[in-house]
Amino acid sequence: MTASVELTLESLQFQIAERDQKIVELFAQLSDHQTQNFQLQEQNLRLQEHLAWFQKQFFGKKSERVVEANPDQLQFEGFETPAQQPSETEKIPAHERKKRTSTGKDAIQIPNDLPVEIVVVDVPVEEQVCKETGAPLKKIGEEITHKLVYRPGSYVMKRIIRPKYAHPHQEERGITIASMPDSILPKCRADDSLLAEIVTRKFVDHLPLYRLEEGFLRDQIFIHRRVLSQWVVSIGITLKPLYDVMKERILEGDRLYIDETPVDLLDSPKISQGYMWVLVGGVGADPPYRFYEFHEDRKHNHVEEMLGSYAGIIHSDKYGAYETFVRKHGNVWCPCFAHIRRKFYEAEVGDRPLRAWVLEQIQQLFAIEEIAWTLSPQERLHLRQSQSIPILDALIDRVKKRLIEGNILPKSKFKEALGYFFSLIPHLKNYTQHASARLDNNAAERAIRPLAIGRKNWLFLGSEKSGLATAVLLSLVQSCRAIGVNPRLYLEDIFRRFHGHTANRLYELLPDEWQKRQSQSSKLN
Repeated sequence: MTASVELTLESLQFQIAERDQKIVELFAQLSDHQTQNFQLQEQNLRLQEHLAWFQKQFFGKKSERVVEANPDQLQFEGFETPAQQPSETEKIPAHERKKRTSTGKDAIQIPNDLPVEIVVVDVPVEEQVCKETGAPLKKIGEEITHKLVYRPGSYVMKRIIRPKYAHPHQEERGITIASMPDSILPKCRADDSLLAEIVTRKFVDHLPLYRLEEGFLRDQIFIHRRVLSQWVVSIGITLKPLYDVMKERILEGDRLYIDETPVDLLDSPKISQGYMWVLVGGVGADPPYRFYEFHEDRKHNHVEEMLGSYAGIIHSDKYGAYETFVRKHGNVWCPCFAHIRRKFYEAEVGDRPLRAWVLEQIQQLFAIEEIAWTLSPQERLHLRQSQSIPILDALIDRVKKRLIEGNILPKSKFKEALGYFFSLIPHLKNYTQHASARLDNNAAERAIRPLAIGRKNWLFLGSEKSGLATAVLLSLVQSCRAIGVNPRLYLEDIFRRFHGHTANRLYELLPDEWQKRQSQSSKLN
């Protein structure tokens, strides 16, 4: 009987141990499943965010305006965007194209029936006599130069006639002839008016050179795109001293805006990626200068090269190169609230109530700024400190608490938005301490936009030299656009005056200074 009881107890103990082992295994499996479930939830959230982003890119508006849903609005099911079916493809055999051989003789062809405008450039009457003997000089011929002139909607052939004079009896005294009128490209067959039109079409209207070539052909004028490219690059390189003066003006200001964007560079035989940086600055509430600078990469040292020892206020996004410069030189850094807003706007999956509240608070900050910039600097500071700072304090406190609470998927866009905001907390109130500072970096963002549009048309830069010329000409024409100056009229005028202008007064040819002189001239007339 005792042996039987002991056997039963032993069996029960074995069963209990076996049950405990199974419980441990089940808990381990449960832990694994919970981990897998969390990972799948995180992956599902990321995929939902990506899907929402792609749908918005294809079917939605690009505006970041948030329109809250109306709870009374009827909702319809079954209207989801259908998945796009793969289209059938057909292989097309490759073909060979005959390589064009050109000697350059066909680079420019101009019709013979264009209207002709005759311009006589003669030496002054007092120089038409020999200075030593007083004998009148004898006209021995003419030097004739033809220039293709652009007039809005038409073309004219300008015939520049320069009479040549010589001593009637002493040929060794040489020939007297008037100099050609100043021109940005003195030996070019195109007049400055046509060169200004070409630059305007390329860098304001974003037309690539092959389209310009086709446009000229419609008017029976053939100018090879290779020649057009040579003209554009030569003009850009020639105007670099004026471009440098613009940069000096920006670095003399108390604030600037900076950003960068990639551009493709034709590094034969491959396409490599370069970067076009933009500085916006100058005196006034709306800075007049848009300065572009091309570099073959995005290394941090380019910011140091561009800004040097600049000590003013810097507006930018959170790219590390700007943070490095600010830490090294002690500048006041105003991070861009438009970028902060964009981070939360893209975080559509997560804590929706907090996201909506943050976007609403940022919208209030921008509304306050609209009023602030209608006031004097002292009133602007008072408004910011009385109304904007409480909003900023509330934002900072709410974001900190949400991060402490946790329960946020670590790789979600919402966590990314919170982290982005949190990392900028030491600098968020900087703009409220300086009257000339702004809440965003939109001035630089707007300056980048024309380049982004042009990039879709001309696709890439032909060389590093082409990158420099593009930066110079973009800086001039986009600065004109920013202050409401007609770029073509401005370029034509400075093209005719550049070589004869005093070097130490070159700033007079900058777009804003040119505009001031034009206004003064119109008042006098």
